[in-house]
Amino acid sequence: MPVSALPTPGPSFPDAAPQLSTLADAPLRRALDASDNAIVMTDSARRVVYVNQGFTRLFGFEAEEMLGKFLSQVLLGPHSDPSLLASIRENVMEHGQFHIETLLYSKTGQPRWVSMVINASDEASGGPGGSVTVLTDITLTKMHEVLQTRVLEGMVSELPLRELMALVCREVERIAPEVTASILAVDAQGRLHPLAAPGLPPALCEALDGLPIGPRAGCGTAAFRNAPIVATDIATDPLWDDYRPLFAPTGLRACWSNPIRNHQGQPIGTFAFYFREHREPEALHLRLLDVCLHLCALAIERDSTHQRIHQLAFFDVLTGLPNRAMFRSSAERALAGLQRGGHPGALLFVNLDRFKQVNDTQGHAAGDALLCEVATRLTQCLRARDLIGRLSGDEFVLLLSECATEQAVQMAHRMLEAIAQPLHINEQVHLPHASVGIAMFPDDGDGIDTLLLHADQAMHQAKSDHRHSLQLFSAEMNRRAQERASLERALQQALAERSLTLHYQPQVLSSAPGTLHGVEALARWHHPTWGMVPPSQFIPVAEEAGLIHALTLWLLDEACRQLAAWRTAGHDVPCVAINLSGRSFHRPEFAQEIGDALTRHGLRASDVLLEITESVMMDARPVTLANIDTLHQQGFKLSLDDFGTGYSSLSYLHRLPISELKLDMAFVQDLTTSPTARALTVSVLSIAHSLGMVVVAEGVETAGQQQWLQAHGCPVLQGYLFGKPLPPDGIEAWLCAQAVGRKR
Repeated sequence: MPVSALPTPGPSFPDAAPQLSTLADAPLRRALDASDNAIVMTDSARRVVYVNQGFTRLFGFEAEEMLGKFLSQVLLGPHSDPSLLASIRENVMEHGQFHIETLLYSKTGQPRWVSMVINASDEASGGPGGSVTVLTDITLTKMHEVLQTRVLEGMVSELPLRELMALVCREVERIAPEVTASILAVDAQGRLHPLAAPGLPPALCEALDGLPIGPRAGCGTAAFRNAPIVATDIATDPLWDDYRPLFAPTGLRACWSNPIRNHQGQPIGTFAFYFREHREPEALHLRLLDVCLHLCALAIERDSTHQRIHQLAFFDVLTGLPNRAMFRSSAERALAGLQRGGHPGALLFVNLDRFKQVNDTQGHAAGDALLCEVATRLTQCLRARDLIGRLSGDEFVLLLSECATEQAVQMAHRMLEAIAQPLHINEQVHLPHASVGIAMFPDDGDGIDTLLLHADQAMHQAKSDHRHSLQLFSAEMNRRAQERASLERALQQALAERSLTLHYQPQVLSSAPGTLHGVEALARWHHPTWGMVPPSQFIPVAEEAGLIHALTLWLLDEACRQLAAWRTAGHDVPCVAINLSGRSFHRPEFAQEIGDALTRHGLRASDVLLEITESVMMDARPVTLANIDTLHQQGFKLSLDDFGTGYSSLSYLHRLPISELKLDMAFVQDLTTSPTARALTVSVLSIAHSLGMVVVAEGVETAGQQQWLQAHGCPVLQGYLFGKPLPPDGIEAWLCAQAVGRKR
């Protein structure tokens, strides 16, 4: 019995072996020749006795060229699996058959990925005495399977761009081993930046980084021309004049480079195939390129979009400084490091004096120029380990690490002096000034929120005492902290007595603003002495004082009770949205408590929408994930509140059961005036649409905002334009008014 269809090469027969008599039948032979598969039969000496025309079409060898030869003589090539023959022998000997996907070569030396099925066919069973091998061309399948599947999976997993591009290069080189692949990005200034080239020397990639594209820029010429280029001899091709010295030591002799284009047809990179011999690309390379160019363009554009969204979400567009969210996140990490090392720190809250006067008298362009210059001057005062951010308007904040009180005061004086230097704007000289408040870590607070609060209080004190000065957080300011403690005690009592109330704000369909989508439950507190205490005042106190879970459970129960009451009275309220505290998700029983509240009032999971913050979405604690999973299993829908104000990771949106995004009112308010807000909103709507999520735009107050959101397909709107937060009877009146309006 033969042990292999691809034996170790040996001398061929001097005379070709005859075709098998079993194939003399013309119809059978025609059927075999018509097959797309390559079929080979060998005799007991493992020499070829028959090949069909499918073999000729796949590998280019005619039957007379194959008869009497070993397959290994003609099909194995420089990059074939060296263990292939041993694997065939072992499996055919033991099992009588073998199946493998492997790399073989055609008559012209072109690599072919094939699926090879070998079956022993001894003479006793009427066979040729050797084996029957069926080979199926899977080159295209291999490309699509490996490249598209792996790259798209990498995108879903949010692999970094360089890792994705390295994956593409490695798979190309595996499918076509004669190729050395290289992917370069081209920035807006027309400079090259290597993304992946695992087969090229690292020093070469470093030398290419930052070089300009041009008419003689080697592979970069493809981006310059926005058209493919082929150089069959790098050593003499004039396109390589400027880059030839870089490539001479590599031994690469030919290059085929293609531009990677964005959806607008503009070059954003190049994809190059290098060869170690003088040659042009072949059909396999063309097919590889068709797959790769699309994947590379998709990956590069996706990365650019992510960077843009990240820039918009976490950096101030005007000054380039970290915004509140980014500063806060960085400061939290820095404070944790100071705490571990036992080092002090200082938070400086900087606010410009009379900034509004500049805007009012010189215009917003002058105000913007002033803010940019102040940002530059403050940054120049910092050490490498310090942090800076722009909170909003003319407010800047700085965190000085390993800084004692005396050093902080000295730094604040230097900043005030730097800010006060004359500044020319619109041919006028400005003498800007600022006030600074200082809170020390850990004496004035061990968390960023507390430090920000205390530094802000100190800054306002500096303004009230004497402008252009600085103020340390003082004992007098602690008096205000006592007032906060009083607020905490009163809130605790109000929760115990269930004296808080809920108001409900309508959420309407964008396509029919008189049609209710649902209502959002909002806590309200009327104190017998202080009057109405705003949520912005008592909810942070509840968070800090550990009362937030009790407040959340009360809100949940009251909202469910009210929805059930509306249903009993015949009022059509589709659902109620309930804000959940992130801290409640740290309690293992939280999901059960939500379910119990619905059961008490005869409601279903679809009757409530649970709003969570991005901090909950990013929380990797097992207890949080378990609560989210339980709620999802029970059929609850989750809404991501204030989307865009925190760190919105697309991988979390993909992994977690989020069905709704609430676009923060900060973006909605600027829709008609800010291109940045519009760009970010379009991105959010696109992401939500792709993931099958509903978007609720909060804070819609003008007809212009409504029209823009309707035109761009935002499905649900919420804001004062449609209704303020109302008590339960106010919602009933609102519903009646809408019904009357529809009848008219």
